[in-house]
Amino acid sequence: MATVPAELISRAQAWLAEDPDPETRDELAKLIEAEDLDELAGRFAGTLQFGTAGLRGELGAGPMRMNRAVVIRAAAGLAAYLKDSGQDGGLVVIGYDARYKSADFARDTAAVMVGAGLRAAVLPRPLPTPVLAFAIRHLGAVAGVEVTASHNPPRDNGYKVYLGDGSQIVPPADAGIAERIAAVRSLADVPRPEAGWETLDEAVLTAYLERTDAVLTPGSARDIGVVYTPMHGVGRDTLVAAFARAGFPAPAVVAEQAEPDPDFPTVAFPNPEEPGAMDLAFATARSLAPGSVDIVIANDPDADRCAVAVPAPGTPEGWRMLRGDEVGALLAAHLVRKGATGTFATTIVSSQLMSRIAAGASLPYAETLTGFKWLARTDGLRYAYEEALGYCVDPEGVRDKDGITAALLITELAAELKRDGRGLADLLDELAVEFGLHATDQLSVRVEDLSLIADAMRRLRAQPPTAPAGLAVTRADDLNEGSADLPPTDGLRYYLAGAPADGIEAARVVVRPSGTEPKLKCYLEVVVPVADAAALPDARTRAAATLAAIKRDLSAAAGV
Repeated sequence: MATVPAELISRAQAWLAEDPDPETRDELAKLIEAEDLDELAGRFAGTLQFGTAGLRGELGAGPMRMNRAVVIRAAAGLAAYLKDSGQDGGLVVIGYDARYKSADFARDTAAVMVGAGLRAAVLPRPLPTPVLAFAIRHLGAVAGVEVTASHNPPRDNGYKVYLGDGSQIVPPADAGIAERIAAVRSLADVPRPEAGWETLDEAVLTAYLERTDAVLTPGSARDIGVVYTPMHGVGRDTLVAAFARAGFPAPAVVAEQAEPDPDFPTVAFPNPEEPGAMDLAFATARSLAPGSVDIVIANDPDADRCAVAVPAPGTPEGWRMLRGDEVGALLAAHLVRKGATGTFATTIVSSQLMSRIAAGASLPYAETLTGFKWLARTDGLRYAYEEALGYCVDPEGVRDKDGITAALLITELAAELKRDGRGLADLLDELAVEFGLHATDQLSVRVEDLSLIADAMRRLRAQPPTAPAGLAVTRADDLNEGSADLPPTDGLRYYLAGAPADGIEAARVVVRPSGTEPKLKCYLEVVVPVADAAALPDARTRAAATLAAIKRDLSAAAGV
């Protein structure tokens, strides 16, 4: 046992010797001097793994944290992969958000690319992730890198990689890049010139904004009142500019969250889905003249997601946050009405309502694994969404989720409905009557110990639920096994029989570990037929009770 601390200290000292960042060098030196073996053991327990989400983790010194040394190795692995793929001399575009170290990681990436014989161009300033995704295709790049941790806690940062088609990497590219990262023996072996890359000017943002015009119908309604929050992220200037180009009134921006701030001081988690995250936006809406605000919109910090809230008279907040599935269905219905053609796609954890909307319009429909890295590769894609507030409404412009263009399109829909004396909630009611009420909920368990998630998945595989909420499981899919339509993934899917006597047509449950956060996520859906608008309140009551019972029984089965 005596050799373990010595070996650990030796590895830490070796890492310290080549760490290029004075801040993390100082941090690590203090840990070594204090012989903080627990902390050192956590930081040197392995290497932050590069996968289809790229890299994401807590900032700090050591191979299990996000830092300049880890990023330089990742960039070197990506450069080697591109060169081995015949892309030597190609252009790599690099974007970044306003989190701590993001600009440093972007510059390091540019230096590594130039040192490897590739060309590099860095976006002019912190900008939304969709601008980077657009720039890859617009500039004919062979790859792109976005430095962001999206909606993760303030202490995190990340490294998202795209290839030349503008889509995020999927297997086997991730494994190929990871293999080359592992082959980097020393940072001294990675050339990093101090110049030689290009810093793009505002023309790339102008081109993106010009492209946003394509999502709207000329002459459509524009009279709409919007409260908007960028949630301390980088979306404000781009969204406000896009609204101005479109001819919408300027949104009222939530003052406390308007400026980029890597500390995200007003929210526990900078994610519109998290409890309390929208409180300031709702307060801003209540502070304005009654009837002047029609919808509330939020972006997450890198503005690739879009949240929407509608008036909810009689509730304490006065507003109701729409679920991602509701916004996804609203946008699908809007695009159908506008005459869109092509494939409508969503993921296996999203509501099945869009499949009925697409079928009703005789449009192709597809389901993929979670994440836009899969959705963006759908053949003939016209529109895609995932329930986690991600929407792709212009795949030819941005082959990824885009919170700016999604905000434009939902605002156009709200303005057209307002002109007709209706609102987004009214359209949701109409969809429920036409296609059945598709009520969704989520059981999401955040853990400190990741083994608890693995234990829950093992428990469910060993003793699967047979009748959550009294609804018999008619089909159980272990998604680890893959299928003709889906590659293998760690997940479980249960289809539940209906209960006609209780007004339940069918139900479905999907369980999976989160790909970006330490969470076990269970996605629940209940379908209730609705005869007419008068039947909706009862249908919602039945659906809510059934969802609550499924959630209770599933939690017990999973042991969480």
